Formats: sequence, C-alpha cells, structure tokens
Amino acid sequence: MACDQAASADAVGSAIDSVSVLSEDSRRRMFTYIRRAGHAVTRAEAESVGICRKLAAVHLDKLVDACLLRARYETPGGTRKAGRQPKVYEPTDAQITVTVPDRRPELLADLLPDAVLPEEADENAAQAAMRTVEQRGRQLSGAAREATRPGRLGPECGLTVCEGPLEEYGYEPVREAPTRLRLRNCPFHPPAAKAPDLVCGMNQAFLSGYLTGLEVNGVKAVLTPEPGACCLRLCPNDTDRDEQLPQDH
Repeated sequence: MACDQAASADAVGSAIDSVSVLSEDSRRRMFTYIRRAGHAVTRAEAESVGICRKLAAVHLDKLVDACLLRARYETPGGTRKAGRQPKVYEPTDAQITVTVPDRRPELLADLLPDAVLPEEADENAAQAAMRTVEQRGRQLSGAAREATRPGRLGPECGLTVCEGPLEEYGYEPVREAPTRLRLRNCPFHPPAAKAPDLVCGMNQAFLSGYLTGLEVNGVKAVLTPEPGACCLRLCPNDTDRDEQLPQDH
C-alpha cells in the first residue's frame, strides 16, 4: 500500500512537472505545433514558431525530459541521404491531468459498466449498481488483505489500514477520533453534484464493500453530507459509544 501511495504521489508530481514545462509560452507553442503536425518534426521545422534553432533545441529537449515528446533519428520523407540523420520529434501518448483536490472520475467510469449491466430480475438499475459496486469494493480490499495479511482488524486499527488506500483514491481522509475517519474530498465530483443520490449511494456501497473485504470490524460508511467535502464518514457501528467529536470551527 505504501508503494501504491508513492506511485500515486509520483504520478501527480510528474503531471505537475509536465504542466510547469508547458507554462513557458514559446515551449507551449512549439509543443502545440508538433502535436498538430501529424508527422515527426525536425528542429529546423520547429523554428517555424519563431524560435532560433539553438533555443528550439533547448525547448525540445525539455519537452522530451518531461515525457511530452519522444525523439529519434530519421530522414524526413523516408528518403535516406548521405550523412547523419536529423533528430526528429513527435508527441507521446501522455495525457496530463492535474486536479487539486484530487478527482477520480476514471474510478467511477470504471465502476459504471459493471454496475449497470448485471441487473437481476428482482432489482432495478440503481439497485444493481449498488450491489455490483459493493462487490467491487470487496474484491479490491479482499485482494489487499490477502497480500498484506493484517490479521484481525478492530475499528481503530482497521481505519489505520484504510487510510493509505483512501488517500490514494483521492478521499483525503482525516482522523477525527480513533474510531472515526472523515473524508474531506469527494473523488467523484462533479458527477456527484449532478446525480447525488446515485453517485453518493454508489460511493457508500463501494466503501462498505471495501470495509467488508478488508474485514474491518465495528466500522461502517455513513452518509453525512456537508458542503465542500465527501458525503461519507467511516464511523463505529455503535455511534452511541463513539468518542465525543470536537466542534468544527
């Protein structure tokens, strides 16, 4: 799980680095020109955006270092001539997405096909969605439990184990009390704002399944909507015995 968190952080850092590389106007114009060219571009062609060849080389190398372009040696037009082949540049398949706070629409998009297809005779589409999303949560955490073998998990230890994956998924978990976890960010926003009953219900089903698959005892996912935060908290099953929460300021 620690490796997953590190990989997630590295991915966000790489995306931010890529965005910063494109913040320079000449470099951004060069990148746009190459993306639209439809073929590998030489340094000489890159000068068409109004940059001298020496400076163009610097910008092109920065774009390569940021994994936005790839470079190779090739004769334009495929005609082999005597001498060294020129260096050409073309865009990579990299897609840059940076959101603060973290949003995970791709997770919701991954869940939806499985959620809407297996509708059974005694349920409607929404019920099928909740059932299959809960199953997906159990599968994911069940695999994590099998890999880590954490043993018996009570509320406090169970939430500690959950914090890493929830951070990775973009929930921004905050420990309000030893047995209560507040989720400060909704990773499914803005779809959640357009269809809150469906998306928040799927969110709750997913996290309920995750707790079940991880075999966390004495904790449940509870809908507690509030502006600017996730609609869910992870709370003790017996909330009457929960620790007194500090008042929000």
